Amino acid sequence: MPPVSEKLQLQHLAWRAGFGEPLPVITKWTDKRRKEIVNKILIGKKDTLDAVAVISGSELPDYQKVKDMNEEQRKQMRQMNRQGVKDLNIAWTHAMINSEHPLREKMSLFWHGHFSCRTQNVLYNQQLLQVIRENALGNFGELLSAVSKTPAMLSFLNNQQNRKQHPNENFAREVMELFTMGRGNYTEKDIKEAARAFTGWGFDGSGQFVFRERIHDDGEKEVLGKRGNFNGDDMLKILLDNKQTAHYITAKIYRFFVNETTVDDAKVTMLADKFYHSGYDIKSLMREIFMADWFYNEQHIGNRIKSPVELLVGLRRSIPMQFEKEEVMLLFQGILGQQLFYPPNVAGWPGGRSWIDSSSLMFRLRMPQVILYSQELRTQPKDITPEMGEGQNYKMTLELNDSLRKLYARRVNATINWDAYVQDYKDIPRERLADEIAGALLVKNSGASKPLLDKYADSSTRENYIKTVTIDVMSTPEYQLC
Repeated sequence: MPPVSEKLQLQHLAWRAGFGEPLPVITKWTDKRRKEIVNKILIGKKDTLDAVAVISGSELPDYQKVKDMNEEQRKQMRQMNRQGVKDLNIAWTHAMINSEHPLREKMSLFWHGHFSCRTQNVLYNQQLLQVIRENALGNFGELLSAVSKTPAMLSFLNNQQNRKQHPNENFAREVMELFTMGRGNYTEKDIKEAARAFTGWGFDGSGQFVFRERIHDDGEKEVLGKRGNFNGDDMLKILLDNKQTAHYITAKIYRFFVNETTVDDAKVTMLADKFYHSGYDIKSLMREIFMADWFYNEQHIGNRIKSPVELLVGLRRSIPMQFEKEEVMLLFQGILGQQLFYPPNVAGWPGGRSWIDSSSLMFRLRMPQVILYSQELRTQPKDITPEMGEGQNYKMTLELNDSLRKLYARRVNATINWDAYVQDYKDIPRERLADEIAGALLVKNSGASKPLLDKYADSSTRENYIKTVTIDVMSTPEYQLC
C-alpha cells in the first residue's frame, strides 16, 4: 500500500479536526511540522469565546406561571420558544461557519450529540450550548458536572421530580448509560442508589441550578462497590474515578474522529489510560490522536460519512455565501436528518450509514447545485419525531414540523462570493485546475477525473470553469465522505 501523501494527510486532519480548509490553508500547512499545525488547531486563533445567544432570561415569560396561562398565552409562549430555537440553530451554524477555532465547534458538535437533550425552552437550550462550547476542549469532569446541572438536562431527564420520598431513576440511568460508563457496566441496584444521590438536584424559575436539601435523601448509599452518604457531586466523582468511564468516552471519540466502523481496541485502551491519568483532559486526548502516525493511515481516511451539519458547514466554509432567508438551513437539516437541538432520542444521532437513505442521498448530491445555482427546493423535510416531548413540548414539535413544510418548493436565493474562492486558484495553471479543485475538496477521489469534469464544465472563461468544476465535484458521492 503506497504511503499517504502529505497533502492528503493535512486534508484528513482539516476535516476531522474541523470542517475542511481551503487550498491556501492546506498549502501553508505543507511548510510546517505536524506538531505546530496540531497545536494551532487545538488552541485556535482566538482565546475568547463569543457566546451564541439569541435571547435573555428577561425576554421570556415566567415558567412558574405556565399552569395559570390561558391557551392563547401558552400559544404565544410556544411561538416565542420555537422561533428562539430556530434562531439559536442558525446562530450556532453561523458560528461553525465563521469560527477561527473550528475544532472547538467540531468538538461541541460531538458533545451536542453525546449529551443528547431536547427541550423547547430556548433559554435552556442556549445555556446548555454555552456550557458545552465553553468546556468542549477542557476537562471532561467539569463538562459532565456543568451539563448535569443545566435546567435543560435536569428537566429533560426528570430530575426536577427526583425526591427522597419518590426517587426518579431516569437522570441517574442516562448519566451512567450514556454520559459516562456505557450500558452493561453497572447494575439496576447501582442505578437506584445513584438516583437517591441525585435527589434534590433541580433548578429555580430563573433557570439556575439549586440543591433542594429538604428533598435530598441523605441516607447511606452503595454504588459501584462504594458506600457512603453520597450526593450528586459525589456520584459524578465515583463515575469519573471508574476507568470504564475513560474507556467509554475515549471509544466514542475514537469512532467520531478516527474510524466509526473499525475500532482498534488496543489503541482505545492506550488512549483511555492516558485520558484517565491526565484527569480527563480533552485537549490532551485530541493531541494524542492528531499527533499519532496511525491517525493518518489510509484505512482512516475518507471512510466517514459527513453528518448533515458537517456537510452544510463545510460547503459554506469553502465558498462564502449568504442566504436571502437563513431559515433555509433548517430545511436542509430537516431533509438530511439532523436538526440541531432536536436529537431523535436520548442516545443522540447514530451517525454512520444512518445518514444515508434513498431520499437523503439524492438530495445530498443535489444540494450544491440547489444552493449555488439558486434552484427550487423540491424535497420534503423529514418530520422531527415528537416522542421525546410531552404536553407543550409535543405541540411545539408538531408546530415546528408544520413551519418547515411551508418552506418546501421555495427557491434557494443565495448570494455567492465567488471572487474570494476563485482567487484561491489564481496561481494554478489552467490544465491543472480540475485536478487541484478535486484534490482540495475530496479526501477520496475515485470518480471525479479531469476528462469527466472537463466534459461537463463551462469552459467559456477561467472563472466559469472553476465554478462549474467546483459544483460538479461537490455533487459527487466522494464529497459526502471525510
